[in-house]
Amino acid sequence: MYVADSAESGARSRAAPELQRTPVQGGAGVYNLQDQLIGQIRDILLDKHSGQISYAVLAFASVFSVGEKLLVVPWNTLILDTENQRFTLNIEIGRLRQAPGFDQDHWPNMSDQTWQKQIRAYYGSPQC
Repeated sequence: MYVADSAESGARSRAAPELQRTPVQGGAGVYNLQDQLIGQIRDILLDKHSGQISYAVLAFASVFSVGEKLLVVPWNTLILDTENQRFTLNIEIGRLRQAPGFDQDHWPNMSDQTWQKQIRAYYGSPQC
């Protein structure tokens, strides 16, 4: 679940932005500072109130795991590299492997304020 959709979760969503998931066609590549491909952007998450992009959903395929791990990365931690037509994220592969993630069938409640604070802290992003 990526948006609050019940009376109980509605109280939490007033304190944290309600998010709208929007697929990205052809997923932009994301590289780290060591010029290693770390994944593709599959979706962006828009703040429904401000219309601003809050997060990117990154498909991370590690050689040590089976399948794909989805990660939510704060949008302001991604650096647009216009010369190479890609994004850069200042993170090492080992740290990315340990990042909180999920699979396609088990999305976290991304409108939960506690979850958002944990994700922003992990990537060193300022709190909204």
